[in-house]
Amino acid sequence: MNPITIEEGVDVQIDNEKRVVTVSGDGKKIDIPIPSVLDVKIDGNQLFVTRKNDEKFSKSMHGTVRMLINNAIYGIKHGYEKRLELVGVGYRARMEGTTLVMNLGLNHPVKFESPEGITVEVPEETKVIIKGWDKQKVGEFAAKVRAFKKPEPYKGKGIRYEGEYVRRKSSKSTVTA
Repeated sequence: MNPITIEEGVDVQIDNEKRVVTVSGDGKKIDIPIPSVLDVKIDGNQLFVTRKNDEKFSKSMHGTVRMLINNAIYGIKHGYEKRLELVGVGYRARMEGTTLVMNLGLNHPVKFESPEGITVEVPEETKVIIKGWDKQKVGEFAAKVRAFKKPEPYKGKGIRYEGEYVRRKSSKSTVTA
């Protein structure tokens, strides 16, 4: 039953008829649906999510919805970012307008159009920073980019999250009989 602190500059509206919590601020808006087994109330600058009963579904939804609201409030105020690294000979990234263009050892460049609400930066040729205010969209776009060329365990080449450890395997050895 931890309360969520509503930060300065963030507006939270509860629509009990449509069962939706709307978090907005700075021209950004996130709608979070509320299951019928939960109640949401605002008391001052605190938001409380309570459950109507102690069934398994109610308990699981309680934590999930509470964190979705908390992540929306944090994202509107501070934003989220994911950092990716390109590891491999000739692996390079650049921006062309709002399109991320990457050379990944293929005979053609790979292009990703950044979705609405997501900004992509390329501070170095081998580093990509994905920023946005919706945690789910930032993570989803970063996962799509990474999934195109996941790090492989033999040479370690591919796209990885910054600081991600890739467990290396030894190459196949020949067995003489």
